[in-house]
Amino acid sequence: MRVKFPFDEVGHRIAKKSCTLWKKYTFPFAAFGQHVSFTPPCRLTRSSAQYVALEDGITLAADVWLNVQADPAESFQPKIILRHGCNIGMRSTISAKNYIELGENVLTAPSVLIMDHNHEYSDPEIPISAQGVTEGGRIVIGRNSWLGYGCVIFCSKGQLTLGRNSVVGANSVVTRSFPDFSVVAGNPARLIKTYDRTLGQWVRVNEAAPLHQSR
Repeated sequence: MRVKFPFDEVGHRIAKKSCTLWKKYTFPFAAFGQHVSFTPPCRLTRSSAQYVALEDGITLAADVWLNVQADPAESFQPKIILRHGCNIGMRSTISAKNYIELGENVLTAPSVLIMDHNHEYSDPEIPISAQGVTEGGRIVIGRNSWLGYGCVIFCSKGQLTLGRNSVVGANSVVTRSFPDFSVVAGNPARLIKTYDRTLGQWVRVNEAAPLHQSR
C-alpha cells in the first residue's frame, strides 16, 4: 500500500490553485464566479471558454472536458452554464453545440457524458470525421440532481429537461425529458421512482399516481 505523505496533499492543493488561477486570468470565460476549482489536468480550450459561464462554488475534478462546437459567426452567448455549487466528477465530458445548463448543486459521478449534438454520419461516402456535427438540441438539468457513474445525457433535437432533485442510475442513457423528483435508470432510461409529497417518501412508479412527463 502506498503511503501518502503530507507534502502529497500540499502539492495537490498547489496544483489545483495554480490551474484555477491560470484559467481564471488567461481564459476568456463568459463568466467566472468565486470559489471555482479546477483540478488538473482539465481539457478546455480558450475558444471554448468564451462560451462557458461558471457561477460560484463550482468544482471540476481531474480530466473533465468542457467542449463547445461553435460557429465563429455566432455571438458569444454562453452555451455551457454551470450554476452555483455544481460538482463535476473526474473524466466527465460536457459537450455543447447549442445549450447545456446544469442547475444549482448538480452533482455528477465520474465518467458522465452530457452532449446536445452528435457527429453527422448521413453520407456513407464521406468519413464521419469530415461530416461535422448534427443540429442537436438543448439540455437543462434541474437543481440538486445526481448523475450516476458513467451515465449519458444526450439530446438529438428539441429540449431535454431533467427535473430538479432527480437521480440518474449508473450507466443509464437518458434521451428524453423527465419531471422533477425522478429516479431513472436503464438504456434507454425509464422512470423507476418518484417522490410522493403526500407520503413523504420515494415510491416506485407503479405505486404512484399517474405522472405527466415533460416532452
